[in-house]
Amino acid sequence: MFLTFLLSFIVPPVWSVHMSWENWRSGLRNGGDEFEPPTSQPHIVFILVDDQGFRDVGYHGSEIKTPNLDRLAAQGVKLENYYVQPLCSPSRSQLMTGRYQIHTGLQHSIIRATQPNCLPLENITLPQKLKEAGYSTHMVGKWHLGFYKRGCLPTQRGFDTFFGSLLGSGDYYSHYKCEGPGMCGYDLYEGEEAAWEQDRGLYSTVMFTRKAVSILANHDPHKQPLFLYLAYQAVHSPLQVPARYLERYKGIPNPHRRKYAAMVSCLDEAIHNLTLALKHFGYYDNTVIVYSTDNGGQPLAGGSNWPLRGSKATYWEGGIRGVGFVHSPLLIKKGSKCQTLVHITDWFPTLVTLGGGTLDEDQNLDGYDVWEAISEGRPSPRLDILHNIDPIYIKAKNGSWKAGYGLWNTAVQAALRVGHWKLLTGVPGYSDWVPPQTFSNQRLTTRHHNERVRWDRGKSIWLFNITADPYERVDLSQQYPHIVKKMLMRLVQYNKTAVPVRYPAKDLRSNPQYNGGVWGPWYKDEKQERNEEEERYNNLFINHFGKRRWKNKSRNIKLKRKAEH
Repeated sequence: MFLTFLLSFIVPPVWSVHMSWENWRSGLRNGGDEFEPPTSQPHIVFILVDDQGFRDVGYHGSEIKTPNLDRLAAQGVKLENYYVQPLCSPSRSQLMTGRYQIHTGLQHSIIRATQPNCLPLENITLPQKLKEAGYSTHMVGKWHLGFYKRGCLPTQRGFDTFFGSLLGSGDYYSHYKCEGPGMCGYDLYEGEEAAWEQDRGLYSTVMFTRKAVSILANHDPHKQPLFLYLAYQAVHSPLQVPARYLERYKGIPNPHRRKYAAMVSCLDEAIHNLTLALKHFGYYDNTVIVYSTDNGGQPLAGGSNWPLRGSKATYWEGGIRGVGFVHSPLLIKKGSKCQTLVHITDWFPTLVTLGGGTLDEDQNLDGYDVWEAISEGRPSPRLDILHNIDPIYIKAKNGSWKAGYGLWNTAVQAALRVGHWKLLTGVPGYSDWVPPQTFSNQRLTTRHHNERVRWDRGKSIWLFNITADPYERVDLSQQYPHIVKKMLMRLVQYNKTAVPVRYPAKDLRSNPQYNGGVWGPWYKDEKQERNEEEERYNNLFINHFGKRRWKNKSRNIKLKRKAEH
């Protein structure tokens, strides 16, 4: 009774859409005596959360209570050497394609709402490959991989259904997002249309969980494998949360941290409810759950990466070492930690292979199948990670070819991990170590460590042994120049394979006021664009050379239409 009551809070009457719980448990087919054999392919639930810092989970020593995440991680495999990207779009692009940013053109920053840009269409996506393998594919939550034309939308990139937001962030209740003065719009979608009728002003964490549960309720887990990509908006700013979650954090003095902690607790409860639904509808025993953050936490918005260095948007460990775990009855070594290198690009080959799909040789994946490393504790096939090479980011003032031994211009922002070693060049980003309770919305006045990087002191290259020094306190670039040279050569080799950066200028046609108040596609298909271009040219020609004749023709057309009606 309690289980039914709890889950009915998450999703209204759709609970019994398909068949009764008794039928799920019995596994009977056609009401007869035959048992329906379960699908041999595992169901895959990928949970991606937004801006959760390394410290912002209970099992990493946080003051934030996450009992459900802690339990799932403890019963599964904790990924303790797991890397993501420092920003939203880059991580999502690598998850969806299994390819580094230098190979998709998304090396710089994020995909902005006003840019005619999206995950390049020539890239095959994870849901497309799983769909080929027979999966039913569903996405709930935050896309943030572009939408300037219809072909960029989730339902055009491999998902059977989509419910969520196209942009990077917005109001958790109203689902509106502003990109500047006069650039505000609604951002909640069902499929390829604005979800006006679906919107009840619900807090997005609750709303997305309800939608995910309804998908589980409406699918038969015994007939077809399911891929559910649940990309929560939480715990990205703005810091908004139902008041009842704030009660448990009255003791946290910093208001940003207090709200943020409450948001994490709400998220923790949502994951618990989703897990109950997986069990209730008969998925759980044949399901792989992956939990991952998309980047490090932002201290000024309540997050914490302590004791790691740096924050979101930086290539210090605080920006790229992610919270992650796998939970599944299918794991062989449950209750363990995976200490080998795992990167967000690895999910593409790992999950496609796990799902019985095929990997094409011409896809040129940068990810590796790491299932045996995670499930059985075997060595990871991954030996290095290209964190990124961004040729258009702010150049380090004192960077030079000379500092890079004539091999690499250290003014360029780049980061590379090879085995225990990590190399940084250029401007890696904000570099402080920030304890959880020291930040505020003003500049930090007291720091735990006065070790900020001063860009005017000639520094543009760093080397760390991350295994021995995960907090990046001791720069070894002067002591080990031969290691630096080897890693710079590896950067050069990677850079030879890079494609041009895709970062187009703002397009004013993106403004929601031209699209019914909604953020959505504003580019037409090529044929329509060509027709409109010809029409504009014809109008220009006519206006210039024959205004009177055009007016007469226009009047005749109007009279003809009037007569026809």
